[in-house]
Amino acid sequence: MRFGLTILPEHTWAQAGPMWREAERLGFDHAWTFDHVTWGGLPDSPWFAAMPTLAAAAAVTERIGLGTFVSSPNNHHPVQLMREVLALHDISGGRFLLGLGTGGDLDARVMGEELPLRERVARFHEFTRLLDRLLREDHVTEDGRFYAARDVRTLPGPVRGRDAGADATTDAGTDAGSGMPLVVAANGPKSIGLAVERGDGWMTYGGAADTDEEWWALVGKLSRRVDDALAEAGRDGPPFARYLNIDSGPTFSLTSAAVFEDAVGRAAELGFTDVITHWPRPTEPFRGAREVLDEVAADVIPRLR
Repeated sequence: MRFGLTILPEHTWAQAGPMWREAERLGFDHAWTFDHVTWGGLPDSPWFAAMPTLAAAAAVTERIGLGTFVSSPNNHHPVQLMREVLALHDISGGRFLLGLGTGGDLDARVMGEELPLRERVARFHEFTRLLDRLLREDHVTEDGRFYAARDVRTLPGPVRGRDAGADATTDAGTDAGSGMPLVVAANGPKSIGLAVERGDGWMTYGGAADTDEEWWALVGKLSRRVDDALAEAGRDGPPFARYLNIDSGPTFSLTSAAVFEDAVGRAAELGFTDVITHWPRPTEPFRGAREVLDEVAADVIPRLR
């Protein structure tokens, strides 16, 4: 099992920089930040952009993987995002993890694109396929329903595919052997199929539930759906990483060391290779104590690796 820690981009860099350094010192395998214009969980909070935050985090760390949790079509175009990805891959020394998802309702409204969910999912699929192509090829031309590219130069790529294999960084939190990892967030059958088709890993928050047992039942159902998709695709090659946001259920995983250990054990039983928790905050969401984070890092994580 590998372990991730999310640091929300709500802090000035004077406050955030030490947190990113601490995430590495505590021994986490990867660290993440949310990529939103405005996050619905903290709509009135100060908020900073994900990409410059991760570039700064790369400059103050050496080992830990650094990822977007997650980037979406709501606030990115594939061509523009390709340039940011290439820069982060280079600045981080190959430690960047690209998390992609459909995106939330609030960001869509803020950006003035209130598409129905079906349309946003279709846009996400086109977005992901074009971005993956831009990270593998040069002179990319494509005319899609939502996006177009006209002879796009992608130098110094590629960072994905056979030619990029030497850049793979398994210690940064992926089993990928194809260069910079692409982690696709998905709950629905079509998007899970996209994750299997294009991704090096799959990420999920499980879904909305009133109790922990209901939430774990949802997670188990999704994991089995991924099993079926992998079998149907006949996928071979590097192992397929599975990331679980263990803080999406009713109980915050860092409520106590025992709660965290139980969550990790249940995730492992369902086939997950990676779990992601969040830096404890003084208020909701993710309300918790720093002492629990320290205990988990010093005792629980070393035992469960």
